[in-house]
Formats: sequence, structure tokens, C-alpha cells
Amino acid sequence: MDESPTLGLLERALHASGYVVAHIQDADALDRALLETTPLILLIAQTLKGQDGIPIAQKALERFPTLPVLLYADHDDTALFKQAIRAGISDFLHPPLRIDDIVDIIKHNQKRAEHMGDWVRREVRRTTASLEKRMDELETLVKLGRTINSSLDLDNVLTSVVTAAVELTGAEEGQLLLLDDETSELYMRAGRNFEENFARTFRLPVRDSLAGQVVHTGQTISFCQDSPSKIKTAYLVYALIYVPLRVGDHVVGVLGVDNRQNKRPFTQHHELLMSVLADYAVIAIENAQAFQATDQERQKLDATINNIQDGVIVLDPEKNILLINPAARKVFGLGMSDLTGQTILKAITNADFSEILNSISENPLKHHEMAFEDGRVFNTQYVPLPEIGSVITFEEITHLKMLDRLKSDFIHTISHDLRSPLTAIMGYVELLDRVGPLNDQQKQFIRHVQNSAQNITTLINDLLDLGRIEAGFDTRKDEVAFDSILGYTLDNLNQQIIEKNQTVKLSIEEKLPALRGNPIRLRQLVDNLLVNAVKYTPNGGTLTVNLFHDTDQVILEVIDTGLGIPPTDQPHIFEKFYRASNTPKNTPGTGLGLAIVKSIVENHDGRIWLESTVGKGSKFVVVLPIYKKDED
Repeated sequence: MDESPTLGLLERALHASGYVVAHIQDADALDRALLETTPLILLIAQTLKGQDGIPIAQKALERFPTLPVLLYADHDDTALFKQAIRAGISDFLHPPLRIDDIVDIIKHNQKRAEHMGDWVRREVRRTTASLEKRMDELETLVKLGRTINSSLDLDNVLTSVVTAAVELTGAEEGQLLLLDDETSELYMRAGRNFEENFARTFRLPVRDSLAGQVVHTGQTISFCQDSPSKIKTAYLVYALIYVPLRVGDHVVGVLGVDNRQNKRPFTQHHELLMSVLADYAVIAIENAQAFQATDQERQKLDATINNIQDGVIVLDPEKNILLINPAARKVFGLGMSDLTGQTILKAITNADFSEILNSISENPLKHHEMAFEDGRVFNTQYVPLPEIGSVITFEEITHLKMLDRLKSDFIHTISHDLRSPLTAIMGYVELLDRVGPLNDQQKQFIRHVQNSAQNITTLINDLLDLGRIEAGFDTRKDEVAFDSILGYTLDNLNQQIIEKNQTVKLSIEEKLPALRGNPIRLRQLVDNLLVNAVKYTPNGGTLTVNLFHDTDQVILEVIDTGLGIPPTDQPHIFEKFYRASNTPKNTPGTGLGLAIVKSIVENHDGRIWLESTVGKGSKFVVVLPIYKKDED
């Protein structure tokens, strides 16, 4: 207040009643004073140094909402008092003033402020307790979540869920019931505060039971009654919550809590907590089922891998051993020591295996043959495994190699033995028309004999060629211009290509490096591939021939738009006498052409593979090393 006789009267009255009074004469001084102390009551004049006192009071109330603020007015003014009330001012003083009235108003507002402070403190304590309880609930849920994520012991996890349900709801008992599909009953999978024998024998029918109703409807049931309700014989409860355990669209059980002795009800918040705990229980059940299924599959896989006759090695991306089965250990004589985590080339020191493994990144072939000094031969297959690494398998083909060798020897011997009589047959057939006239039918028969003999001769020549190639008799190798051989073959096939109205797309790299090889065999290789392409490409089809080099290799690609080769036939297409299952009838051929091609390629230290789609055509790729003068 400004200096005035009223100010002195107020100070004397308050001092006489035991109050300590601070006198502030402007708004700025009031702000500074409120920074240093909190007054019991604030009395503001209607005007202070010419300023309106009500805005000053409002500013103080913004900082101290519970502070009693009194307004001293020069006279009784109803409109002013209404404005002050809207501003939050607690009470008013105006002349005429009496000391008793002043003290009574001050004490009344003081008590009111004290009551409000007590209420605020009680609310703070209540809110703090509620927040602490919520924090405890959250901590319990977090711990339960960690238990579920870190443990696959379903009994322990479900017991933890039921324990949390009892603790968070303050219930007397808790149970988790699961549905037995065979008996259509609910049995107690986990419980809290039940006798062991009761929990073990507890059974509820799905029909005509509260828990069964939850299973059927998928809806929560909650109640609190003055008289107990029967859950089953000798099992009466006053209050209960049952929430469904839902896995996908199916309810597999019920999570429940109850009070059997007191009538304390459960709240909606308790129902919410129970629903969250039910979700935790479902997660635990699904985790356990998934782990059990995975473990069963792992056991099946382990049993399969450990008992198959083929060797299996699984590697990580750094070529460290993840798994090696007994058959693979037997192949290399590794014993039973633990090799997990070891580098494969450190664990297995076989030279052929090391060479195969080191060439995998450059060699597109997945199948390799590996021979041992004791005569064993294995078909080694390497397959990348995304996000794992790779797997290497070993299939023993020693007996197949022996049979193939016996078959080759037999065919070679028979072929030699058949050449002489066939030559005699061809000679005598050609002499028949010289010893006397032949009629037209006889001439036709002779032509059939000549064609058949010629086909057999071609077959025998192919077999002998294959035998010589496989035996390694073609040791002579020269510097060869592969592009010239390709051009010569295409010139020879030009008439057939024109007759079938086929289109040839030819791409030959300029200044192609020379090869080191047998020119006769390389021409035979190109002839067989191009003749097959022309033969199996329909009229009006397209042949694409690409010849180029990459680093130290020459690559030939022969692509047709023919029948294509079925996937089941592709692994066998380079075998002797094998013809694709979709080869049209009456198509000439011995089934030896691609076997000869493969043998020639391997004899020249090259590689050949096939890419084919039925109905779209086939692509044969031949890779041969270029000629290097230092090889001479």
C-alpha cells in the first residue's frame, strides 16, 4: 500500500495479533520480495503508485496459486469486487475499518489457506502413492517380460505370470487354465496359493462353467458379489476376473484371479493388468511351442545328417566349420575331435580338396571330382547358403567310376571287333549290282542295309573317338585360332541353316587370343554343339553364337531357341548314350555327341555347362584356357 493512515492502522492491528508485516510500496519491490520469501497472506491496495492493484494480484497468483490475496478498496464497490473475484482474489477490506474485523478476515483466510495446503499435500501424497504403485506395476511387467524373453522353461514362466497377477491385483488366488483338446476340459497349468494336490487334479468342463464361457466367447468375465458363487464343487468365490488366452483366432485357456475370503472387488484397472499378463502368457506359450518344434526339427536334422552315407560340412562365410558329420570325418580320417570353429583348410589338409575350395570363387561349377591315393573317388558339391555360409557334400562314386571304366573298355573292345565285319558288309553290298541286275525292291533293300551299316559305323567311330579322348591318346596340341574353326563349321552348316530358314546371330571378338589344343578335336567340339543347335531349333528359329575372351580364358556360347532340356535331364545330358526325354521320335543321333564334347573340353583343361528352359531353348557355355608361350 501507499503511505496512508490506513496503512498504519493495518500494521498496528496485525502486529497486535502476532503477525510479522512487510510493507512494499511498488510492484517491482513486490516481485523481489516474492523471490526471497513466501508470505502467509498478501494484502494489495486498489491502487499502488498509480497502478491498478488487481493485475498486480493476478501476477502474484500466477506464481503462488494457493496464496490468499486480499484487496483493500477505498469504498464498497460491487463491480470492483466482482472483477476481483474473477481475478482469483480471496477477500476484501474497505472502510470503515475495525481492528477486530481486520484480524478476523486475516485469520479466516489464513485458516482457509492452511486447509487448502493440507488438501494439496494429501493429494500429492495420494498421487505419489498411485504413481509409485504404477511404477511397481510397470517394474513387475518389465521383469516378467525379461523372464519370458530369457527363459524357455514354460512352467517357470507361467508360474511367474500367475504370481504377478496375484500381486498386482491383490487377489487371494491365481490360476492359469489351459484347454485339453482331447477331453474338452480346462486343467490348471500354473497356480498360486493352491494346495499342490488340488492344483494337480483341478479340472473344469468347458460346458457350463465360467471359464468355459470365456473360452467360447473370448470375452473377459469379472464380478464381485455379496454371496459366494460356485466355480466348481467346494470352490466358492466372492470376486473373480477371468481373461482369455488368445493365440491368433483361438482361445487356448484362461488366466484368472479370485477372492474367496473377502469381498474386495476388482477394478477395471485390474482387468487391464490381467489382459496384459494374459498376452505375456500367450507369448510364453508360443515361444515354448516354437522352441519345441524347432528342437524336434533340429533333432531330426541332426539324426539325418549324422546317419546319411554322404559326407556333409557346413561352413560360415569365413570358411570356418559349423558342422561336420561322421561320414565327412571318415572321408578324411579326422577322428572324433571337436572341429567346430576351425578353419576348413586348417582342419582338412587334402591337396585336391584345398584346390577345389580355393577355385570356387572363380569356378562356376558346383560339382567336382576328388580322387584319393587309395582309389576312392568322391563327387564333391559346393552350395552357398544365404545368411549362413555354404555346405559341401561328398558322395562316393568309386563304384560308378569303376563301372564306367569297365563299360568304356567293353564298348571300345566291341567297337574294334565290329569294324571289320561292318567293312566287309559294306564292301559286299556295294558289289551286289556288279554280279547281276537288281530290281527296284532289291535296290531299296540294299539302300536300307547301307544306311543301317553307315549309322552303326558312325556310332562305332564316335565310341572309338570317345575312347581315345578319355584314354588321353590325343596328346598333340598346337596353337589354334578358335575363331577360324568356328567360321569353318558355320560355313559347312550354312545350307542346313538356309533350308530351315533359321537366323544366326554371330558375335566374334576381334583379335581373339589363340588356344593351345588339338585342332581336330576342337573342330569336333564346335561341330557337335552347332549341329545340335541347328537340329533341335525349329524352322524359323534363331541361333546365337558368341566367342570372346575374359582374362586368360576364351568363352564360347551357343544359344538356341529350340525345345529346351527338362531340369530332370540336365544333370545327365553329358553322359554317354543319354538323350533328353523330350527328344522327338525319329530324330537321328547316338547320344554320344555331348559326351564327346565334355571329354574334349576336359582334355583341354576347360569347363562346360548348360543353362536351359523347356520351350525357350538352351545355352551351352564352353570355357577354354588361352595359349601361353611359356607352356611350350
